[in-house]
Amino acid sequence: MANVAFKTLLKTDLPIIQAPMAGVQDSKLVVAVCEAGGLGSLPCGMLSIDGIVSEIRAIRKGTSRPFNLNFFCHEMPAYSEQQHSQWQAKLQPYFEELGISSVSSPGGASRVPFNHEIADAIEIFTPEIISFHFGLPDDELLSRVKSWGTKVLSSATTLAEAQWLASKGVDGIIAQGVEAGGHRGMFLTDDISTQMGTLALVRQIVKVVDLPVIAAGGIADSEGVRAAMALGACAAQIGTAYLLCDEATTSALHRTALNSCQAQHTALTNVFSGRPARGIVNRVMQELGYMCDAAPTFPYAAIEITQLRSAAEKQGSSDFSPLWSGQNTSGCKVVSAGMLTKELAKGVC
Repeated sequence: MANVAFKTLLKTDLPIIQAPMAGVQDSKLVVAVCEAGGLGSLPCGMLSIDGIVSEIRAIRKGTSRPFNLNFFCHEMPAYSEQQHSQWQAKLQPYFEELGISSVSSPGGASRVPFNHEIADAIEIFTPEIISFHFGLPDDELLSRVKSWGTKVLSSATTLAEAQWLASKGVDGIIAQGVEAGGHRGMFLTDDISTQMGTLALVRQIVKVVDLPVIAAGGIADSEGVRAAMALGACAAQIGTAYLLCDEATTSALHRTALNSCQAQHTALTNVFSGRPARGIVNRVMQELGYMCDAAPTFPYAAIEITQLRSAAEKQGSSDFSPLWSGQNTSGCKVVSAGMLTKELAKGVC
């Protein structure tokens, strides 16, 4: 049944989805995964509309197979001068250390939620699959996407979120365990104590929700894929294992961290964006506290942190870099993404 479910939902040869990973990939990784029989994913949340269109064209040029477009669905809050004044004061010693001045403006936040303007631009491509993070767009926009014949997936980090997504008519649910790298897809609560492990979450959702479930978080090899599918998942979404692949754009500093013992310690933090996300622990996370009350609301915390990151990276330091990673880096390999995709599915189907 699991094999039937993933083939019907994803139209792929293999039950492997490459997780969308903004900042460390582009269309090349998507094409490589698709050509190997998996579902490649393009992270669109930090791209301009022109950038999204350009990348879709590049993917369509490189493969005729289905691929996934991923978008954020966060509410864009008002920019708070008070929050940023406090945040800048908190970060001022770092700016002085690096010899730069802090500049803050509402236009500095680069993460934009899915909207009708984006839909206007991608509608002509009739995308096969779109996945959402942080919930779903409003009912009108969601209906518009589904009218294209597009399959809709979204991330759930709790059973309640999975049930909410099912009530909205999604075609599949990505069960994102707390082990996963990058931003938590949580949207019904801000309480990180509600977040649970992948296998526990998958089993709970499978028992209650009558939809295909995709396991995500902590899966790094074919054994992990088989374990998730044995519990009822129809496929696995994997991100961290792809970070060292030839086609990934992961920075040299990030690759160094992934290859070191530093990668054994990851944590959820809000200091880089304002929302909980898992990354390799570094100096700024330790010194500010993993969950820092002074961090402005997502996505505005990134404005000042990005300035520190840029200056520090020029000096060869990852002290202020978001080194996104899941808890399990054992599957990270310097190989082609196509080879990794096939290895992940070995013995699965």
